[in-house]
Amino acid sequence: MEKVSLPPRVDAAHRLYWRLNLQLMCALLAIWAVAGLGCGVLWADYLNRWNLPGTGYPLGFWFAHQGSIIVFVGLVLIYAIGMNLLDRKLKAAVMTAKNAEAKA
Repeated sequence: MEKVSLPPRVDAAHRLYWRLNLQLMCALLAIWAVAGLGCGVLWADYLNRWNLPGTGYPLGFWFAHQGSIIVFVGLVLIYAIGMNLLDRKLKAAVMTAKNAEAKA
């Protein structure tokens, strides 16, 4: 299979897109690890010193059973919004590059 050669501006836009995509994914995965593994398992005993307001459940127990799931759903939402923004930026950059090439 031959590699398709992209114009330099389009190639740069794609490289920036994937670099920002990977940065977003790594940041969100780190937050998920802290919430799921950290708060739900590693620091659960420490967090159990406090109760979730209005429920009486220990905070570490809540993170292990509910909190990490809520954080995960929130992170999926953040990822979807972030990727929509990145997709729009990539589309604008590609269209600008194609228009510049057409004029040249």
